[in-house]
Amino acid sequence: MDKLFGDLKGFFKTGKCVIDSYVFRLHYRFTLVVLIAFSIAVTGRQYIGDPIDCISRDDIPNDLLDTYCWIHTTFSVEKAWYKEVGKEVPYPGVDKYTQGEKRVYHAYYQWVCFVLFLQALLFYVPRYLWKNTENHRIQNLVMEFKSPIVTAEKDEKTGKNEKAELLVNYLEENMGNHTFYGSMYVFTELLNFINVVGQIFLMDTFLGGEFTTYGLKVLSFTEWDYSLRYDPMIRVFPRMTKCTFHRYGSSGDVQKHDAMCLIPINILNEKIYIFLWFWFIILALLSGLELIYRVAAIVSPAFRYYVLHAKCKRVNEEHLKTVLKSCDRDDWFLLSLLCKNMTPCNFRIIIRDLALQMTNEKMV
Repeated sequence: MDKLFGDLKGFFKTGKCVIDSYVFRLHYRFTLVVLIAFSIAVTGRQYIGDPIDCISRDDIPNDLLDTYCWIHTTFSVEKAWYKEVGKEVPYPGVDKYTQGEKRVYHAYYQWVCFVLFLQALLFYVPRYLWKNTENHRIQNLVMEFKSPIVTAEKDEKTGKNEKAELLVNYLEENMGNHTFYGSMYVFTELLNFINVVGQIFLMDTFLGGEFTTYGLKVLSFTEWDYSLRYDPMIRVFPRMTKCTFHRYGSSGDVQKHDAMCLIPINILNEKIYIFLWFWFIILALLSGLELIYRVAAIVSPAFRYYVLHAKCKRVNEEHLKTVLKSCDRDDWFLLSLLCKNMTPCNFRIIIRDLALQMTNEKMV
């Protein structure tokens, strides 16, 4: 287990080249690692530990009863949630069942580890698509200009810097040819937002319609009436439930045996999902704000100028304006990635050389 959790640290390592935003990385790094870690924790507790303990006054072996109730699910009695604990019922949701009463079955805990792992994979899908589209383009363009000891300035003797000239020539010759590149990044950002919002509703369906209001109920817990007060987390993840076991009696008739089951694994599940509720809400808001930022960059040339200038204040304003006049939104996106991966001094030089080359060609 220690080795498995230790291997997850590799996801937090920053790559040699930055090809996305901080919010994008929250999806495929932080969230993915958290979901996989939760999945491993639940798997260990569920399949290595003791996930359920059932008791009955009858002569049914405990191991048999535990296995049966784990496989065939347990249930809570709906009306028992509104009765006073200690007087009317022994535990919230646990009461004598009579025919026709509404029962709420709890089968999700068998699937939590698998669903968490599936969610982790879904969070990596946009990253996989974008990584394959990007295909090391920025890394190849940046070359050694990320290092502070490598300069893009021309040599004093020869008056040339071959690598800087290659980059400047590429940028000039490919103006307007980055439409698919930029559009694919916008698509994956949109996919991130759709994924996190969709997963909120996925978990809501998985937990029987309880997830969307889960965090709000937990926050309002202290305002509940004390006589009926119970932690709302135990309604979604009950620690004590009922189970009905049927078997043949000595006379050949079917006998029914009631059992109470303690589910320790739900102590872990409830903490996992309350964290996920808050985190997914925060992540959805951040992803929504990033989409607003992206729309502003698409529709406003002035916004693109101020963003790029803010990222590298050393760049000459006139040079930057000259370059951006010939750039569309996708070319600007490429330049912004180059800015992230170059030293400010080298990026300033590249923009200067590009602006001068574009100006000289126009004059000719």
